[in-house]
Amino acid sequence: MPLRPAAPITPQALRRALSSYPTGIVLVTAVDDDGAPAGMLASSFTSVSLEPPLVSVSFARTSTTWPRLRQAPLLRISVLGAEHSALVSQLAGPSAQRFTGLECALRDDDASLLGSPVTLSVAPERVIEAGDHDIALMRVLAIDQDGDVDPLIFYARGLHHLAA
Repeated sequence: MPLRPAAPITPQALRRALSSYPTGIVLVTAVDDDGAPAGMLASSFTSVSLEPPLVSVSFARTSTTWPRLRQAPLLRISVLGAEHSALVSQLAGPSAQRFTGLECALRDDDASLLGSPVTLSVAPERVIEAGDHDIALMRVLAIDQDGDVDPLIFYARGLHHLAA
């Protein structure tokens, strides 16, 4: 069936269409000068380059957390594991309550998520303005990987686990 010219594409229509594409979910974190964690969930995470090692994450410009992360010299990107599904609603909630009670789930020194399949240490390289989002290019400095942990999958606006 050929594609036909469509009516103007609304944000809701694009979101609905893109929900057909499964992605992982990452928690992007930093620690401020007082040792307090800042962070937010993102599903728009991707590999950009192997040489040099670069990844990207897209952040809505309306985010109140993104400006705090943008100023950090070092960030952690933790891929959410299957056992993290119970944390998603809290981590997606208001920034003031995002990390309340989660001390046992976070590393003390960098606020990365314990039990993640992969955690990357990254340094911001460049920010590209793209519509209502900023695309942050980040250089990968270190990788902490646990091959025994399955990732959490975001698909059709829901959380899913990999099938065996």
